[in-house]
Amino acid sequence: MQNIPFQFSHGGFIKQEAVERSLETTSLEAIDVETDFDYLFPDLARNPNSLLPADNTTDVINKLKKLGELIIDQNGPEPEEANSNIPPVYTYWGQFIDHDITANTDRTVTDLKTDITKDDFKPLSPDFVRDKLKNLRRPTFDLDSVYGDGPTLDPQTPTEARDFYQEEDPVKLKVGQNAQQDVNGNPPPGVEIPPVEDLLRDLPRNNPLNKRLAVIGDSRNDENLIVAQFHTAFLRFHNAVVDWVRANEPDNAKDNKTLFVRAQTLVRWHYQWLVVNDFLKTVTANGTVDSILSDGLKFYQPRNGDLFMPLEFSVAAYRFGHSMVRGAYDFNRNFGLEANVIPTAPFNLLFGFTGRGNIGGSVGQGPFDTLPFNWIIEWDRFVDKQKAAQRKTLSARKIDTHLAFPLSDLINEGEGEQSDAIKQLLKHLAKRNLLRGYFLSIPTGQSLADKLGVKKLTADELKRGNSADINQALEPFLEKTPAWYYILKESEVRANGDSLGEVGSRIVAETIIGLIKNDPSSYLNEGEYNRVWDPSKGVKLPNGGEIRVIGDFLKFAGVLL
Repeated sequence: MQNIPFQFSHGGFIKQEAVERSLETTSLEAIDVETDFDYLFPDLARNPNSLLPADNTTDVINKLKKLGELIIDQNGPEPEEANSNIPPVYTYWGQFIDHDITANTDRTVTDLKTDITKDDFKPLSPDFVRDKLKNLRRPTFDLDSVYGDGPTLDPQTPTEARDFYQEEDPVKLKVGQNAQQDVNGNPPPGVEIPPVEDLLRDLPRNNPLNKRLAVIGDSRNDENLIVAQFHTAFLRFHNAVVDWVRANEPDNAKDNKTLFVRAQTLVRWHYQWLVVNDFLKTVTANGTVDSILSDGLKFYQPRNGDLFMPLEFSVAAYRFGHSMVRGAYDFNRNFGLEANVIPTAPFNLLFGFTGRGNIGGSVGQGPFDTLPFNWIIEWDRFVDKQKAAQRKTLSARKIDTHLAFPLSDLINEGEGEQSDAIKQLLKHLAKRNLLRGYFLSIPTGQSLADKLGVKKLTADELKRGNSADINQALEPFLEKTPAWYYILKESEVRANGDSLGEVGSRIVAETIIGLIKNDPSSYLNEGEYNRVWDPSKGVKLPNGGEIRVIGDFLKFAGVLL
């Protein structure tokens, strides 16, 4: 039976009955795992003084919804002051990482009996959350979202992910072919994206449930076009590593099993190294990563010998990326500043030209069976830090308490719900994040700052730069601030939105480095003569260059000129 990826939605809310229907009709073993969520600071989660009030939950819920409503920008052009000095690729790289290590903080499990769509839900006890809420990912940066359970190299023992891999070369991953015309035979508008002869720049499709859905390990990586193109780059990077091993390490290419394991290991180590030394160093406060690498972990340690995913990370700190999302992008020469078609790639098109968006069927002249050639991304517009430093459209938005307008009406979320009020809530990202943190008993920002030994934000800092309406909505939370909002505001007032602040940086970096450090097969645990593995020991670009930043990775994959 062909493997169908788990039909997650991005940060969305998945009802239990939908999960049960999916389990009845699909084969999920390629990513069928269950690991633990837990609190990084369980003592805080159990202390009522470290939590939002629970004595009048209806009042708190209404006030959280009001705050969430106000921190979304009004519709219209994004203000210049919203631009950061971080290139846009880091927004979607962060999303890819999230999908690789976490899934399920948004799903109701049968035993919970309630969810955030209720007007009077009660915050769950921390012990109940730890017992009932499970992570449907391995938190090990092993790229199971790309590899599943691996290729079928012995026909007698087929893998569930066998359809991810090429029939003619089973150690390589399938890559999708770009369409040159729509299903009616009409060519798409615009010009070809260099190199024009390369039309293998889409996710593999032809899913048996819907031929336009991607056949990949995590369907969430086909919900917006930027993360879909990023996943495509990983498929191509792996295939390029296979070719490199064959050409440069013949002893590791003597049989398919040895070759696959070596290529997969190199891909994972390059990925992990880049996550620590490029991604984390870009989005966290200067010196945070180096301090943890040199001085060791202070807060993250396995529980009972097992890795776990901290809820303070998943439900609060790591959701900083939501504030970095732009409402529109300079995507390529067709949907960008040259305006061969239109001068930007707006949110609805970035979601429309994906499998879940029927590849243009609802927003374009299509649909297409695969991504049309005019929508291939031009990564040079997404990775350049010098251009991003100009704080124009070639940057992500700042990490702050102002979210792009489209995040108030998320595409493909809340479909099929009976109540318009529930639909509205599920489509509104800020409300959902605030309510989820309350529901899962996430400690307040102030209690996290105290625990980490960081100076707390003052009331003046929390109110700084806000509109009068936001400050009025924030008034009940000045002493006990929802952690997600607090971490965004800390970045805004103490780092100008160009990185996380101290609390956010420490939780994010401690978690990611802690997971990698405590994985015995990670790059941090591989080396010679007490030296940790680094890119000098990995694959090389044609000019001999090493893979040191995400742009190098994309060049090696052949998707960045």
